[in-house]
Amino acid sequence: METLAADLKTMVRTPLEDAHVAAMRKVGVERRLKAGEVLHRAGELVTEFCYLLDGEMEAVDPSTGGRYGDGATLGPTQFAGDIAFLHGGAYSMALRAVQDTTLLCVERETMLDLMARVPEMSDIIITVFAARRRGQLEREASALTLIGAEADRNIRRIAAFAGRNRIPVRSLTLDEAEAEAVAHACSIAPNAPAVIFGKGEVIADPTPRKIAARMGLDLSFEEDELHDVLIVGGGPAGVAAAVYAGSEGLKALVVEDLAVGGQAGTSSRIENYMGFPTGISGADLCWRGEVQAMKFGTRFAVPRRAVTLMRKDDGTFHITLDDGAETCARALVVATGVQYRKLPIERLEDFESAGIYYAATDVEARFCRNTEVVVIGGGNSAGQAAMFLSRTAQHVHVLVRGDSLAASMSRYLTDRLEAHPRITIHYRTQMTCCHGDTELDAITIRNAADGQDWQIRTRAVFVMVGAAPNTQWLSGLVDLNEQGFVKTGADVGQSSGYATSCPGIYAVGDVRAGSVKRVASAVGEGSVVISRVWEYLNAD
Repeated sequence: METLAADLKTMVRTPLEDAHVAAMRKVGVERRLKAGEVLHRAGELVTEFCYLLDGEMEAVDPSTGGRYGDGATLGPTQFAGDIAFLHGGAYSMALRAVQDTTLLCVERETMLDLMARVPEMSDIIITVFAARRRGQLEREASALTLIGAEADRNIRRIAAFAGRNRIPVRSLTLDEAEAEAVAHACSIAPNAPAVIFGKGEVIADPTPRKIAARMGLDLSFEEDELHDVLIVGGGPAGVAAAVYAGSEGLKALVVEDLAVGGQAGTSSRIENYMGFPTGISGADLCWRGEVQAMKFGTRFAVPRRAVTLMRKDDGTFHITLDDGAETCARALVVATGVQYRKLPIERLEDFESAGIYYAATDVEARFCRNTEVVVIGGGNSAGQAAMFLSRTAQHVHVLVRGDSLAASMSRYLTDRLEAHPRITIHYRTQMTCCHGDTELDAITIRNAADGQDWQIRTRAVFVMVGAAPNTQWLSGLVDLNEQGFVKTGADVGQSSGYATSCPGIYAVGDVRAGSVKRVASAVGEGSVVISRVWEYLNAD
């Protein structure tokens, strides 16, 4: 198998032009490292861009301290770092001088400004950074090690959070010899779930928020910091708005409570999005948009959830987040989308992340290999999940409350589900009961046609039903319809189809009443709404 080091040597060796280096010399400084000296360590925040003038650098294996991979290194005309540079996150691996090395270093903010003014240079840098991050993800090359995700729901939640936020992790099962060796090196109990950073930093009581903070994703900001526009929600609509806000020069912040991509980020394969004839995962589509937005200067804060909203006397909007942090903006874009409804079934919450899931990605799929799997729902997301899980599951049961999929699922998906030998669609059928101790091991389902109950032995049920809008945090500032979706346009006497009843607040995507629940339409709304925000901000 290729290693990350080989990837750095071949796939991403795209040199900057002489003119680009000359531009960096005007704003940067030269730095000399002696052989063995470390440029940066895993977990340190990215504060500069470093270009090799001469010498040689090596990536450091986070677990051994030796050279990572098969020996490939960085040499003259190459540069250090990965996509974390764009948002000021943390390095996932250390970089060390193999021999005496000269670097040209530019402060991060200065380099981002230079990249904005020289798009050809920006294209090269971002292409290389993105390719390195993909290589790390594919090869699980990271300073972050997860042990026992197969046995512990908290570790599974962290694995899911990392996967959806494109955080590289090394995942080990409890019975692996490597896991035992890591536990011994860290002086922790063997065969116990754990989260470890670097060679020996054990993260106590690990949570997605702690991991985000350790990796530099949990963006901090000053309470009195005023943004031009605050975009709440990081799904396709929010990310599209972020791209266009940044490209228009607006100071924009995106707040997302779990993972950039939103509900669409859980879609394993979207085949009807224009420009991707072989399909693309929702997570990858939104990640590309996130990178694009960061290139234009938009910032992302994850995982941060808006809990209250108020409008000040000066017309600005004041947001309070779930951790008590506060921030302000002159305009607000509501892109919080919807979430799958929780079924009214006894003990359902007991099995969440322990057999009950609301996303079907690679992380969840590895826990249901060669087993019976159940998908509940009749929409496109449920159909995509069933097709994706059928690659590794022994059989996939799709439970549909109605007697047809014609009104809720695209025809191409319905045809594939019906033709697949390892997928069975159960119409007019619902789950009624969960069984198991600490982990799900079976469910009871009921056929409404004859009232018959029967059990399916399964340790993975994917719930993808309903659409509950995320609007509680709006604190009554905008009008909602009876289902809780945000009313816009003519419904509230506004000429713009995205304007709400409160001037300066706009709603796009699935959270907007009357929206078309498709990724393409969400992207379109997020792209267009920024022109309305611009008009509002420049009306005076």
